[in-house]
Amino acid sequence: MQNPKRYTITAALPYTNGPIHIGHLAGVYVPSDIYSRYLRLQGRDVVFVCGSDEHGVAISMKAKKEGITPQEVIDKYDGIIRKSFADFGISFDNYSRTSAEIHHKTASEFFKKLYDKGDFIEEITEQLYDAKANQFLADRFVVGTCPKCGNEEAYGDQCEKCGSTLNATDLINPKSTITGETPVLKSTKHWFLPLDRYDAFLREWILEGHKNDWKPNVYGQVKSWIDGGLEPRAVTRDLDWGIDVPVEGAEGKKLYVWFDAPIGYISSTKEWAAREGKDWEPYWKDKDTKLVHFIGKDNIVFHCVIFPAMLKAEGSFILPDNVPANEFLNLEGNKLSTSKNWAVWLHEYLEEFPNQQDVLRYALTSNAPETKDNDFTWKDFQARNNNELVAIFGNFINRVVVLTNKYYNGIVPTPNELSEVDEQTLEELKAYPAVISSSIERYRFREALGEMMNVARLGNKYLADEEPWKMVKTDAERTKTQMYVALQIAAALSSLCEPFLPFTSQKLLRMLNIDVNNWNLEFDNWTLLPAGHQIGEAELLFSKIEDEAIQKQIDKLEATKTANSAENKKAEPQKELIQFEDFAKMDIRVGTILEAEKMPKANKLLILKVDTGIDVRTIVSGIAESFKPEDIIGKRVTVLVNLAPRNLRGVESQGMILMTTNAEGKLVFVNPDAEGVSNGETIN
Repeated sequence: MQNPKRYTITAALPYTNGPIHIGHLAGVYVPSDIYSRYLRLQGRDVVFVCGSDEHGVAISMKAKKEGITPQEVIDKYDGIIRKSFADFGISFDNYSRTSAEIHHKTASEFFKKLYDKGDFIEEITEQLYDAKANQFLADRFVVGTCPKCGNEEAYGDQCEKCGSTLNATDLINPKSTITGETPVLKSTKHWFLPLDRYDAFLREWILEGHKNDWKPNVYGQVKSWIDGGLEPRAVTRDLDWGIDVPVEGAEGKKLYVWFDAPIGYISSTKEWAAREGKDWEPYWKDKDTKLVHFIGKDNIVFHCVIFPAMLKAEGSFILPDNVPANEFLNLEGNKLSTSKNWAVWLHEYLEEFPNQQDVLRYALTSNAPETKDNDFTWKDFQARNNNELVAIFGNFINRVVVLTNKYYNGIVPTPNELSEVDEQTLEELKAYPAVISSSIERYRFREALGEMMNVARLGNKYLADEEPWKMVKTDAERTKTQMYVALQIAAALSSLCEPFLPFTSQKLLRMLNIDVNNWNLEFDNWTLLPAGHQIGEAELLFSKIEDEAIQKQIDKLEATKTANSAENKKAEPQKELIQFEDFAKMDIRVGTILEAEKMPKANKLLILKVDTGIDVRTIVSGIAESFKPEDIIGKRVTVLVNLAPRNLRGVESQGMILMTTNAEGKLVFVNPDAEGVSNGETIN
């Protein structure tokens, strides 16, 4: 759509079963914020909405795990998420929540309208039921073997290993995650949206209408889904948490979360309009409105097939103009995981890197998974800050502001005649807003950010080539022109960086003493900062991030990896029963290592002299790869003293030191208080 009257921009509603992490930011919230800020800078009519997704089984699962109520879960995480977004500068016009009364009313009315029109199929189906828990099992409460790839930990709605969409009844050897029992099939009544009725509409609207303007990863997934054959999809569920199904005979049933969640965009817009004294309907029902959904790739089908089918069935709503979904961001080579705590949490980042929101925004946009999965590493984060933001952007601005204050007391000098280099530089500067706009309009935010940084590179090159700090000694008038040109580049950057680096933009506007910030850069005789304008003092836009800060984050992730290993490690099964007399045959004593040396020509063996209290004896132990001899002298150990002697490489070993391993697989001397030794570890 060209030149729409208004824009409705939605960002996927985050589940309130955990905080926001960098995968969410890179996939959805940073790109949607860049787009919204850019449009506002142009003076466009924009509403940018989001809200907490507070229904569905993910909330119930979290509540059960933490031993609290679903309401306590959503209140806790809604507060964390809301504050994180605000502190990070995500500029929602409205951030709502699906537990709000306006959303319950909107979703119920939407369902009722489709129900009254006869758009649903009512069916009695067999669903998995946990007899021990006395409840039907939502998809996420069932795990089993994926019928397509053999993954033994697939959920009832999706296999996270192969990405296949599943029904819980498809799983092989299903188990209830509530009790561990094998569920049974039990009849229950539900309502279904017959997606197959919308096959022709979806083929025409997407496969024909958006063949050339939707991202290939989005278009490809949608085409695959439609070509695979559309089937009716349940819009209700047997749950105890969510929005009541507003029809007779539906007691104890709730709207399926995938049905109610996207309606949250509409209810959030209504909430905003009521607060601002506006009419919400044009933002959802006027053909001159451009609707854009920002989502991650796991939500493509819902936003490109199911929600449009719902909107089409309702009849009065516009359809999305684009759904620029991103792929996934991995972390240090591994898939991000909320449940495994393998993530960089936004609220923790903001505490550990105060006032450095824009560094993370920059790193995530530079490395955005726009067309394929990408990897976030702390070393790359550090390099982008130190080598790009500090060395290029910050360096240019600092030199310009410092020199202007040094030479002219902070007053923009009056230029003299422009040289050919000056005119070429300003011509190049003048072209950048359109170049960056073109990239943003096509949802190529990485490319747009690169072009914005090229403006800073242009400024650095100009200063390096012109060297005003040398010129001022021989030609003060020429220096005025050089500094005037450099200041125009700095002023342009204050606007051009705002969608990407809003906190930096505010600092720069303050430094340059600019009141109004907009994208419509008017080059009146090249003037963005007129001669005679007073700028402020220099302040550092970015600061170098040291190795220690990065190592701390890497160590934090390593600790998470260790904790996950410990949690996932299963104790070996118990050996066959023995009698007390068998145990009594073993003579186990406390001893002290007096001497230790490596066995010649053996990598694994140490020769130990051990005081057992009854004698001092030689014991050969296979622990050389885990311990240095000098580190274990004086160590108190547990010794099996009546083990038959054994000759090892010519040395007689008279006993055995008892050991176990920790979660990382490292040997630990038997001591129940030793760090990392878990219940169930075998002693050998």
